[in-house]
Amino acid sequence: MLRLVLYTGPDCHLCNDALDVIAQLKQPVMVEKVNIRDSTELYHLYGARIPVVKRKDTGAELGWPFNVDSLEQYIK
Repeated sequence: MLRLVLYTGPDCHLCNDALDVIAQLKQPVMVEKVNIRDSTELYHLYGARIPVVKRKDTGAELGWPFNVDSLEQYIK
């Protein structure tokens, strides 16, 4: 099963939208949500870009906005 990291923040409505898109994928994925506020480094890397999805296997990132089609392409 493909493992993804979803970089999120507190009260991030776009992050909730991203989770909704991930839930529509045809293939099952495991999603680890990471709050960027828990790390100064992550906050500086992703603070202005969340939500961001990162593949655990390749490290490839996909930033918002994305839809089901672009997410399907990303995980192929």
